[in-house]
Amino acid sequence: MPKREKEKTAASEPAGRTTSRPRSVKATSSGRATKPAAVSAREVELSAPAAVISRRACDRLRLGHVWVYQSDIEQVVAPEDDSNLLPVLDNRGIPMGTALYSPSSQIALRLISTDVIGDAEWLVLLRSRLKAAIDRRKGILALHDTDACRLVFSEADALPGLIADKYGDLVILQLLTKGMDRAEVRRAIVEVLREELAPVAIVERPDARIRELEELGAPAPGPLFAEDPEHALTATIFKLNGLRFHYDSNSGQKTGAFLDQRQNYVAAATYAHGEALDVCCYQGGFALHLARVCSRVTGIDASRSALEVAEENLQLNEKHVGGGSVDWMEANAFDLLRDWSSSGSAYDTIVLDPPAFAKSKRAVEGAVRGYKELNLRAMKMLRPGGTLVTCSCSQHVSQDEFTAIVAAAAGDSGRQVRLLERRGASGDHPVQLTIPETEYLKCLICEVG
Repeated sequence: MPKREKEKTAASEPAGRTTSRPRSVKATSSGRATKPAAVSAREVELSAPAAVISRRACDRLRLGHVWVYQSDIEQVVAPEDDSNLLPVLDNRGIPMGTALYSPSSQIALRLISTDVIGDAEWLVLLRSRLKAAIDRRKGILALHDTDACRLVFSEADALPGLIADKYGDLVILQLLTKGMDRAEVRRAIVEVLREELAPVAIVERPDARIRELEELGAPAPGPLFAEDPEHALTATIFKLNGLRFHYDSNSGQKTGAFLDQRQNYVAAATYAHGEALDVCCYQGGFALHLARVCSRVTGIDASRSALEVAEENLQLNEKHVGGGSVDWMEANAFDLLRDWSSSGSAYDTIVLDPPAFAKSKRAVEGAVRGYKELNLRAMKMLRPGGTLVTCSCSQHVSQDEFTAIVAAAAGDSGRQVRLLERRGASGDHPVQLTIPETEYLKCLICEVG
């Protein structure tokens, strides 16, 4: 059937007629009508749960994105069950697909199919996509020197709101959207993970900030699965590029270590030499890789607990880091680099891997200033021929913008700075080209003359 004919046939299923009315209505998650975000000249008469979205949102979906913002919903009748699945219609009543509905989120709809599907079909689709995501990582999972990777990367793997990381025999889950926060979804995920990977334990680790924004309840205590329920595995030691790292699901940042930097760790060590400084070192990922090739490495971080884990990781790898010495320092990166650059401290290699400075578009201006200052200080501290590895994980700062920031710092420093490599996240964090938000990590490796 031609695409247009198919759309016309499907249009009659979920919603019915389009009528001219002076204003549209919007419904809350309880189904009650509320004032709409935007008034449409023509209203779709909704006879069943569905969402009608703006032309701008339709254009975004047609270009391959999957998000619809709350402000782009013109009408909605919320689902009556807990599936949080909604057919998505354009303002003519023609179906655009099916989305997970998050009534409390600014991203109110996340498209999961371009067809109108029900809960049973969605659970089948979820299982299929989860298996495909794991299969996509088969090459990484087969590595002998690495047994940790991101198994599922949310929208990049067509599973919005699902993050899954593997650390040795332990799998960590995050369910970050209302549509994923269901017992049926958890059960399906656990079954597939057990079939495909046979982990010793599967633990859900909530993101408190996201769960508050999405108005999600706290998950049940204890692991989702444990081979030995009496002694469930919640902490382990995993391998990354031949080095060993501690992981504890009851502490740390996000789901754990920065797996997205795995290949950048190796690349940084390729260019690193001499005395090295790892700024915002967290639990020692870059520092321990640099210690294999550098005579001395100093890691600085504002978190004492992170540095304590970094020291434990160093002890795990004493036989693997070569003859270089490694020490840790608790300090604010901005204050320390300002003091050290003014006092003439010098290094051959500097890594800058700060946390996200721009967690929203409003924070971008301040982030630009922060990134520029860190890079300017680092350039002034590098000896001629030194290596600068500089990173940004701010989603709202693009690759081009970040490169321009580093270039501006180079101009102010009066140094000649050559870009040797422009890198992103490791291959287990794929980029969906039609969803630019999936490309968040930037890593530039530079030579400072």
